[in-house]
Amino acid sequence: MRILHTSDWHVGKVLKGRDRRDEHIRVLAQIVEIARAERPDLVIVAGDLYDTAAPSPASTQIVTRALSALRQTGARVVAIGGNHDNGAALDALRPWADAAGIELRGSVRDKPEDLLIRGKTAEGEQWQLAALPFLSQRYAIRAVEMYELTAAETVQTYADHIQRLIARIAESFDEPGTVNLLSAHLTVVGASTGGGEREAHTVMGYAVPATVFPANAHYVALGHLHRSQRVIGPCPVRYSGSPLAVDFGEEENVSSVAIVDVGTTKAAQVRDVPVTAGRALRTVRGSLDQLATVNLPDAWLRVYVREAPRVGLREDVQELLPDALEIRIDPDMVPDRAGARMAQRAGRSPRELFGDYLDSRENAEEGVRELFDELYDEVSSHS
Repeated sequence: MRILHTSDWHVGKVLKGRDRRDEHIRVLAQIVEIARAERPDLVIVAGDLYDTAAPSPASTQIVTRALSALRQTGARVVAIGGNHDNGAALDALRPWADAAGIELRGSVRDKPEDLLIRGKTAEGEQWQLAALPFLSQRYAIRAVEMYELTAAETVQTYADHIQRLIARIAESFDEPGTVNLLSAHLTVVGASTGGGEREAHTVMGYAVPATVFPANAHYVALGHLHRSQRVIGPCPVRYSGSPLAVDFGEEENVSSVAIVDVGTTKAAQVRDVPVTAGRALRTVRGSLDQLATVNLPDAWLRVYVREAPRVGLREDVQELLPDALEIRIDPDMVPDRAGARMAQRAGRSPRELFGDYLDSRENAEEGVRELFDELYDEVSSHS
């Protein structure tokens, strides 16, 4: 069977105050075109459909239209909630999703079988997908207790809870003749973060080892980290990465979706298909004369100016580069005041330093220097 794996759309993301709605529409339209060309049996969206837990009506429209368009290609579509999504709000859309033939799993409910989705390809190949939305530490503990699993004490680690949840949901992976798939939104130890994700949910407290995934899974489709990458584990594990760089920390990432061919007797073969509809993010450095030669018409820019700070410098840069969203003075142009102060203090006595301090404050009050000398002599005599 063939799978299109994508994640981390972050619809509604604003970059330095700039709305990116048109970019998201173009990017998701390109993913739909890729689905039409590749003809996958299944599309997996592994979380973070939105950039915020309270998406605007316009963002909701973009996401629901994209999911519907993917379903209209003939593929089954499964989407799970990520840490940026409101799981309960996604679940509230399930009546719409069910009517549209879309499998939407925003949060963990009280029945583990709700997170196991089954299907069959046009050629008759059976598959099953364990779909695990993002779980905070608190809800991971609650979910374990809800499923009445053993050893659910709260002192156990987040990874322990996730592993037991996955094992419970994927109990049927021992069935012969079925392609076993798993999708989750989490951080795996050893994976590269890619530079742009917000750190609140990528810290080690939320990281899990790849050993939480069952060895009999034929493919694990992950979301959360924005760089496309393979993760070494007991089975094929992959992040698809984000199809749109969300901030300048991701400018080196190659935006793409993953196309996966896999079967019960065929190891997963993965290839990345680039997504080029979004604007690139680029960092440029230079003097005003050098910046005047920059020609990046299809990119949002972060600019480090190699000029001395002055009034009107930002405006001059913006006139040269209208797509500059962030403008800073190059750190090399900022004097190292701390180093200069240390150099000025080197080899000087406390009396001299205190005298310089009074001079800098224009403090000419009588007796202050003499009082300092007396205190200094007293302290020195007892040291």
